Amino acid sequence: MSRRPRIAAAVAAAALFAAVGAVLALTTPWNPLPGRVPGGRVEADPSADFSAAEIARSRAFDSALNPPAYAGLLVGLVLVLALGLTPAGSRLIGWTTARVRRWPLRVMAAAVALTTLLRVAGLPFDLWGEAVLRRYGLSTQSWPQWLLDQLKSLAVTWVIYTVALLLLYAVMRRFPRYWWTGAAAGGFLLVVAVSFLYPVAVEPVFNKFHSLPQGRLRSDLLAMADRDGVPVKDVLVADASRRTTSLNAYVSGFGSTRRIVLYDTLLRSPRPRIESIVGHELGHAKRGDVLWGTLVGALAVAGGVCLLYLLLTSPRLLRRAGVPPAEDSDVRTAVNPRSLALVLALVAAGTQIGMPVQNLVSRRIEARADAHALDLTRDPSTFVSMQHELAVRNISDLSPDALEHLLWLTHPSAPDRIAMARDWERIHGAPLGVRR
Repeated sequence: MSRRPRIAAAVAAAALFAAVGAVLALTTPWNPLPGRVPGGRVEADPSADFSAAEIARSRAFDSALNPPAYAGLLVGLVLVLALGLTPAGSRLIGWTTARVRRWPLRVMAAAVALTTLLRVAGLPFDLWGEAVLRRYGLSTQSWPQWLLDQLKSLAVTWVIYTVALLLLYAVMRRFPRYWWTGAAAGGFLLVVAVSFLYPVAVEPVFNKFHSLPQGRLRSDLLAMADRDGVPVKDVLVADASRRTTSLNAYVSGFGSTRRIVLYDTLLRSPRPRIESIVGHELGHAKRGDVLWGTLVGALAVAGGVCLLYLLLTSPRLLRRAGVPPAEDSDVRTAVNPRSLALVLALVAAGTQIGMPVQNLVSRRIEARADAHALDLTRDPSTFVSMQHELAVRNISDLSPDALEHLLWLTHPSAPDRIAMARDWERIHGAPLGVRR
């Protein structure tokens, strides 16, 4: 293969990743609470707001949940890398698609086979984690209901991966030398499309929704959204209690589809606390955090596709992965559907490498939404009590370690959020919230 397409792809990948880095550096709210300076911050201290029993329960739950979480992550990564970076995955796809002649059907069969295998390999750890949630009273599902949700999740995975891989291999076949150009553009558009379709196509698969009945809570939430300048079509209630006791709310959709969604488990909380958590979600909507994240993620995916091209045009890597030569030449080519395991392995590795950065940025954005809720409600005491209730009901980790920050933590810990609220109180001259 000529070096020119590889050089062009390398330049495009470097430019796209540089653009992502610049956008993150310039637009991430590194100091989400203006006026908060490092030397004058309230230190996060779980013992200031949580009882010894609550702290002990959080630690015990974290110790029980970490083994299946880490083991599942490790086994999943080892399996997908073993399938992709050795001939095992190519052989599995060859066996699965032996009687399939048309390439689209081969890609579909391979995608379903590999994603199913990976899900089945992770199932024991998912079962282990679900057992922990049940032991601590967080899961309310029966085992048949839980299994049905797993099957629904697998079906969604089949659809997304099959569509993405069919589009990728179609472009690879049509433009074998410069497929990275069309694939990068297609990856960008696919990320945007999934983000817009998810609220109306995927969320209803897992939850049933109904409008919150007319009453003071509905009126107050809509009035708060109007006061905040965030157009909201409706206030919905999700039947989350059929699977969990956790508390949550979110703002879903874009434009005319935007709605406030409350877990039905949240409805028993005092109204000011519900307004506090909804104020946080309105902060995301007002700042366009979902759209911003979608566009940045789409840029990163486009850069990842260019990098994927460089790796998939490496004869040595294809040979190591057991991808056979193309039918009409002696040159090994990623156009062969038997390279699909390698594609999934490279995607998994790239996703995991980018996760710490994604989590770091997410924590800053969540902190800005907290500051927005405080500005909107001007009720730091209720914010503190709401964060306490959320942490206790959800059994949140009150002292996450460095590895948990890197791998899992998309939100600041409850003590961090409470500490910021106390800084907000100090900066605005408001009376301090009552501590335990």
